[in-house]
Amino acid sequence: MVLNALTHRAAKPLAHLLCALPLAWLVYAAATNQLGANPAEALIRGLGDWALKGLLLTLAITPLRQKFHLPALLRFRRLIGVWTFAYASLHLLAYAWLDMGLDLGEIARDIAKRPFILVGMLSFALLLPLAATSFNAAVRWLGGKRWQALHRLVYLIPFTVGLHFWWMRAGKNNFGDPFFYSLLFGLVLGWRGWRWLKPRLAAA
Repeated sequence: MVLNALTHRAAKPLAHLLCALPLAWLVYAAATNQLGANPAEALIRGLGDWALKGLLLTLAITPLRQKFHLPALLRFRRLIGVWTFAYASLHLLAYAWLDMGLDLGEIARDIAKRPFILVGMLSFALLLPLAATSFNAAVRWLGGKRWQALHRLVYLIPFTVGLHFWWMRAGKNNFGDPFFYSLLFGLVLGWRGWRWLKPRLAAA
């Protein structure tokens, strides 16, 4: 039943709709003054939170696919990855526009002054080539091995994003969410590391 649902022709449009819903809510909430006393900060953080969730889900696709024997989940990894980049891009745009007024000089000074902004920019820079090569033509152009090597950058991003999140919340001494997401990313990356190491230990 689950396999049939994942392979149904409506599954991908529905996945796109689900990914778009948080953005639609944030836009609606901003337009109707439902984002609290500091709507700019709420919008920036909301977009960043959904980028973080999308990255976690993208990385969790393979463990979930193998654990529950659902190969059709792979159909959604690229889709979720592209939406993750979209939320990260909007997060960056909202910061640059609402916080910095699109003043490049001010943005540069802010990056130099606040390390968590610098690490956030690094995270976006790592995401950028993955998004730019997320289509089938890029695989043919780069070749399968080079494309896979490039896309292994995704395993660095949880560390830079995690550091960005920890440092950002450190200003308010609020570590609950960063700890929770660090634990989830640790589980996903730890599972992948064990899958890579296990056959090598058996062969030793």
